[in-house]
Amino acid sequence: MVDLKETNIVLGAVSSGKLDAIEQVGKILVREGFIHPDYIESMKRRESVANTFLGNGISIPHGLPENRNKIFKTGVAVLQVPGGVPWNPGEIVNIVVGIAAKSDEHIEILTNLTHVLDDPVTTKRLAATEDPAQIVQALSGKAPAVKREAPTLDISDFDVSMDVTVMGEHGLHARPATTFVNIAKQFHAEIQVEFDGRSGNGKSLASLLKLGVSGGKSVRIHGKGEDAGQALSALKDAVEQGLGETAQEQAPPEILHGWQPSDPGRTIPGCTASPGLAAGPVLQYARRRIVVEAIARDPAHESQELKQAIAAARRNLRLLYDEVRAKSGKERAEIFRAHEAFLDDPEILAETRDLIQNGKSAGYAWRQVIDERVRALDRHGDILLAARAMDLRDVGRRVLRHLAGVVQDQPLTPDTPVILIAEDLTPSDTARLDPALILGFGTSGGGPTSHSAIIARSLGIPAIVAGGPGLLEIADNTMAILDGDTGNLYLDPSQQDMETANAAKDKLAKLRNEEYRTRFQPAITQDGQRIEVVANIGRTDEAQKAVEAGGEGVGLMRTEFLFLDRESPPDEEEQYQSYKTMVKALNGLPIIIRTLDIGGDKAVSYLDLPPEDNPFLGERGIRLCLNRPELFLAQLRAIFRASRHGPIRIMFPMISTLDELAAAKRMAEKARIEVGADPLEMGIMVEVPSVVAMAREFAQAVDFFSIGTNDLTQYVMAIDRIHPTLAAQADSLHPAVLRMIDQVVKAGTQAGIWTGVCGGLAGEPLGAVILAGLGVRELSMVVPSIAAVKARIRTMDMAQAKTLAQKALDCMDNRQVRNLSLT
Repeated sequence: MVDLKETNIVLGAVSSGKLDAIEQVGKILVREGFIHPDYIESMKRRESVANTFLGNGISIPHGLPENRNKIFKTGVAVLQVPGGVPWNPGEIVNIVVGIAAKSDEHIEILTNLTHVLDDPVTTKRLAATEDPAQIVQALSGKAPAVKREAPTLDISDFDVSMDVTVMGEHGLHARPATTFVNIAKQFHAEIQVEFDGRSGNGKSLASLLKLGVSGGKSVRIHGKGEDAGQALSALKDAVEQGLGETAQEQAPPEILHGWQPSDPGRTIPGCTASPGLAAGPVLQYARRRIVVEAIARDPAHESQELKQAIAAARRNLRLLYDEVRAKSGKERAEIFRAHEAFLDDPEILAETRDLIQNGKSAGYAWRQVIDERVRALDRHGDILLAARAMDLRDVGRRVLRHLAGVVQDQPLTPDTPVILIAEDLTPSDTARLDPALILGFGTSGGGPTSHSAIIARSLGIPAIVAGGPGLLEIADNTMAILDGDTGNLYLDPSQQDMETANAAKDKLAKLRNEEYRTRFQPAITQDGQRIEVVANIGRTDEAQKAVEAGGEGVGLMRTEFLFLDRESPPDEEEQYQSYKTMVKALNGLPIIIRTLDIGGDKAVSYLDLPPEDNPFLGERGIRLCLNRPELFLAQLRAIFRASRHGPIRIMFPMISTLDELAAAKRMAEKARIEVGADPLEMGIMVEVPSVVAMAREFAQAVDFFSIGTNDLTQYVMAIDRIHPTLAAQADSLHPAVLRMIDQVVKAGTQAGIWTGVCGGLAGEPLGAVILAGLGVRELSMVVPSIAAVKARIRTMDMAQAKTLAQKALDCMDNRQVRNLSLT
């Protein structure tokens, strides 16, 4: 707890309103040498991002994280307003605790203040006291312990309970809470989570978020049911391992574009969300309300409508996940997995069904339940948890669109480039923004840690958030300059400022686009060795995108997209047309088509596959194809027919034995003869340790190897790559995996065949250099990574890459590998 002195306290103050109270407490902090005067404005702006009202007449205003450079030292000041000051509707504050924290110390300060001041008797006494020593004593934790009310949760009939500490800077926010819920749902037991005198349903994402569990705090988990012990043990392990959380999203790096307005004029300050400059006309995004009827006569019909709307929303989310993952990577897309968890939330569904049974329409009931939870999250003191209100609102509207008679809530698509202004943007809105038409965006609400901000950064769209209601008053077509680095929006700039801003923007774009502009140059090392850089694709239209991104072909065409989300398998003709379209789009560049890899985490209903305890170790990939020869033969025939239109190679997935390979080749030869096609090169995915162990023998039977590092890592490390808590440990840069890759490459070289890598490791710049140093000659990756990897290869010397690869092989773990550098 910070040292609080009586000189930091002002008693008997009178305030005209919230902002005036913040001004007064901020001046105390300035007077005592804690902050620069500019930090007071940051404290005011914080109020548009998160409500700092704690309850019981206490507020805790503090500034935004990006303005911590205005803090000289950590400190606390107190303004006592006996007559009260309105904070928000229905909220009266008597004790204003201004906080200046140079790091994340404020989280601990908030927690201590909450524990000291949550007793109404104590807070009432402090609001009227004329002795500052009483406030010092209370806020310093030196007052007698406050007797808290006993938890309302009756645990008398729970079978087992255990305590565990929640890790991570922000505790149980959306992603880790989703992981917790998903694990809890695997068990039949009732799960309750107890924190700070409150409890929440361990299988309800909304319920857990409302607890507001911050990082480093202990919770007690209670379980009731026959598998309660197993459930709590699994949850305890998951929490202790971080609930799948990796390093937290950091604030966007400062980019010194060097531009400043010479004549600022009217300026609207906000918070930086995504760096960069944008200059152009403003366009307001006015979201229209979705109208639903309140009353319905047939609860059964309304329940069915709700079920169908949720199913449709789930399909939309999965498509959106795939789209964002392809554009911006898996981590950026994960929020839509959390959104999907809201659709399964048992408390939300139960309350909605109760309202339906009481005569409300499905749309009205769903909106009421969602809005109540959104309000609860909006009021939360933690900025990151409060930001999740937008995520829940996004899910709510997604379902409502399917319940409304007319869909009125379509995404905005302007005709000309604009700076988009909105009250807020959902992650779905942001993910669908077209950078060619959206120069930048600003929101009156939201926060720099929102998922919309994260996605904006991944798309390279400059953005500011928390600009306040003044943003919404800007007229359409007003010229503006948005500076994502400073968080400011400059209105009606001078012609000179427009010209200098555009010049700085062009210079910045040149730096950022250097890799993209050279994307068609071959990836040749400085000592003259070429590495082929190709694309992983999963849909027909992605072939053209791969070419446009600089891909030198396709190293992995996942054919599963033709077989998923349908009631029957595609016939030979449908497959042929798809493969032909891709081959023609590549215009002579090679494509490797992987035969069907169903099983594991990819299931199709029409195959009637029996449930398996370990689906990744069961009937999947080539095993399934060999067991369904009619399915396999139709695909092979379609591939051979498409080969008449361009260069195709065939690749078999999940091969584990030489017998499987021989059987697959026999089927391929049968298909080739039936359609009268020429022979094609055939290779295998190296994903199973048995193939690595016998790589010399396999190298004699194939034309190439392509190492699938994702699955190979899974099987080498014995970690399910979609496990909710362990997946982060399945790192393909672990020396155990690299040594297997090295073994495969050497076997291929000895046999005179080339080796490629088509797993995620190929798309990492460090991974690409190490793989090249190991002798890998083809790197296949997601389309957005192509330009960066090619540029990286062009800067390296193969001798350096080989040295780096050898160092990686000699490391003890993946952390040591990731700490390596070329220098």
